[in-house]
Amino acid sequence: MGEDTRLKSLTKLTIPDLIRHQAKNYSSKPALISDDETLTFSDLDKLSTNIASHIINLGIMPGDRVAIWAPNMNDWVLAGISIHKAGGVLVPINTRMKGKEAAYILNNAEAKILFSVKTFLGTNYFKLLENEELPHLQHQISFDENDLSDIKSIESLKEDALEAKFPEIKESDMADIIFTSGTTGKPKGVISTHLQNIKVFDYWSSYIGLNEKDQYLIVNPFFHTFGYKAGWLASIMRGATAYPCPVFDADKIIEMINKEKISMLPGPPTLYQSILTSNLIETMDISSLRLGVTGAASIPVQLIKDMKEKLGFDTVITAYGLTESTGVVTMCTPDDDYETIATTSGFAIADVEVKCVNQDGQDIPAGKPGEILVRGYNITQGYFNNPEATQEAIDDDGWLHTGDIGILDENGYIKITDRCKDMFIVGGFNAYPAEIENILCDHPSISQAAVIGIEDERMGEVAKAFVVLKPDQDLNSDSLIKWSKENMANYKVPRIIEFVQELPTNAAGKIMKYLLKDDS
Repeated sequence: MGEDTRLKSLTKLTIPDLIRHQAKNYSSKPALISDDETLTFSDLDKLSTNIASHIINLGIMPGDRVAIWAPNMNDWVLAGISIHKAGGVLVPINTRMKGKEAAYILNNAEAKILFSVKTFLGTNYFKLLENEELPHLQHQISFDENDLSDIKSIESLKEDALEAKFPEIKESDMADIIFTSGTTGKPKGVISTHLQNIKVFDYWSSYIGLNEKDQYLIVNPFFHTFGYKAGWLASIMRGATAYPCPVFDADKIIEMINKEKISMLPGPPTLYQSILTSNLIETMDISSLRLGVTGAASIPVQLIKDMKEKLGFDTVITAYGLTESTGVVTMCTPDDDYETIATTSGFAIADVEVKCVNQDGQDIPAGKPGEILVRGYNITQGYFNNPEATQEAIDDDGWLHTGDIGILDENGYIKITDRCKDMFIVGGFNAYPAEIENILCDHPSISQAAVIGIEDERMGEVAKAFVVLKPDQDLNSDSLIKWSKENMANYKVPRIIEFVQELPTNAAGKIMKYLLKDDS
């Protein structure tokens, strides 16, 4: 499929230019609809400019980082656009994170301002940070009405614009830093530019056929590339109307499809499986569904068949990408058969190369498994303030070494056979054992920990931890699980804990996880 030309009239491929361009194109058309508010394309432009003028007056200079830690909501989008208009760099934070995890990201990114919420599912995010050292953070802004004297409310920033000198935003400017957990255990900040975001998702959204008539329900979280870039940004690009969805609830989603005539609904396989098992699909009208996009290491062929035949999607495609590739590497075509869509992740998008190599870095023939390497305009410039990790991931010829194992066929379709080293996927979220192990080892009673992913009927996989206690320490599973829930995002929390005297290691002292997996 050819590249879309509808954004060719943009003077520059930057997010602020896109917003201004679409405000002229679509003016009073609804861009975002939530339970209590509708924002038009003009509102998006005007209100984000007002907020941007305030954060410039708070001292945000071009290149400064500003974080958002909040669920999917209209204000998230307004804040994100305002950060870009002020020349700042958007740093999204996972809403499932706890204070210690969020503080690591705020400090690593040296974020000056944090936008967040006081009340979401019983959590006050500002409170989670109260005991954390945050030397770079200068201001906190709440999306809620709030009575906290040291925290501003976004409502006051929307009302009027201050005098401010807006910087010129260039295509090559850093737009965002999205933190991805690596196998080393410490999250790394992946840099994307304005040009990369606009070009990748102009291609993606036109390729799948998203258009201005679509009603787009965004279930994927905004802190993730899928919810932010393939979500509200792609929706704005195509002039569609987006409905931010803050909480995943299959029945509520079906009610929304029925009420708002939702036509675009991407998500992980668990989203569609949950809808298919709900009794509501018998009584609600979901015939408006048109576009579905998903991805995972393995998807049952039956799920693709059911999405088309039971849920009524016209187009269902699978795709493969990483945060380091601005979210997209390969995509199926809408015309591929069920088996191809389920068992492969398609072929490389335009102007991007994909190959597989063996352990010595040599290209391997089609049909043989090897590490997937990617090269193209979509590849990150690197990890923020981490040249060592950048050098390790991207070689001198510009190839990103993904750590994923795959098989390329003669037609260039990729089949992912194994995920990044030890990584496993819990309900659509990437879980990295090394990161969970690092947090577990902060517990005063724990000497060593090893984490693996084990199969789980509902979540796909969940964490199991093997724990070695320090001498004379006593700890049980229940109290450690409770401690884990207080110190890490819920999807990372081990569901099973096995206390062991020692962990199996090789001659170099490296833990042999395959032995732990054999025993599980």
